Amino acid sequence: MLPALAHVRDWIFDLDNTLYPASSNLFAAIDARMGTYICNLLDCDPQEARQVQKLHFHAHGTTLSGLMADHAIDPHHFLDFVHDINMSPLVADPALPGLLAALPGRKLVFTNGDIDYAGRVLERLGLSDSFAGIHDIHATAYRPKPQASAYAGLCAVWDVDPHAALFAEDMARNLVPAKAIGMTTLWVDNGSEQGPGDARDHIDYTTHDIVAWLRFVEES
Repeated sequence: MLPALAHVRDWIFDLDNTLYPASSNLFAAIDARMGTYICNLLDCDPQEARQVQKLHFHAHGTTLSGLMADHAIDPHHFLDFVHDINMSPLVADPALPGLLAALPGRKLVFTNGDIDYAGRVLERLGLSDSFAGIHDIHATAYRPKPQASAYAGLCAVWDVDPHAALFAEDMARNLVPAKAIGMTTLWVDNGSEQGPGDARDHIDYTTHDIVAWLRFVEES
């Protein structure tokens, strides 16, 4: 175990593009389903739907939160629709379950997706038994990462001491609130988000591959 991480008791992982490679491109299918949902909702063309989708994502953290705020949509209906995708692009890494199990302490998933979708992804990855729990978008009362309340809620529900926790995430901006409350942060820089530029004070560790990083931790 890497000595600098000996204090970590809770290992918290984002789901999409963190526990599997961004090259799986699973979000492309979700993205397309979001576009179709918005086209149906607003009776607009795909180009306008794309603009609405990205506007909400950047303003609210998720497209869902923006659509709820502006159009009072049913979040369950939206999530069921956009997550109705083919999981076959996901390929399980046989090393990952053992590497997670070797980490001393509890493992949690913290996602802006919902628990049903997360469960399907984890099952596909062979990780159904690897985590003590999933903190999803319903648990955050639809206030997603990177809103500070999402992190406070995670810590309250799961009794997490942020100073004894590590959070791994592919979206660098989602690590800012985690670092602010004392978490050790790991940015999975796999191409799913542009880099944080010169502002890297909120990033403790960076990796391009979660499996390689966990193997490094175990062998250090």
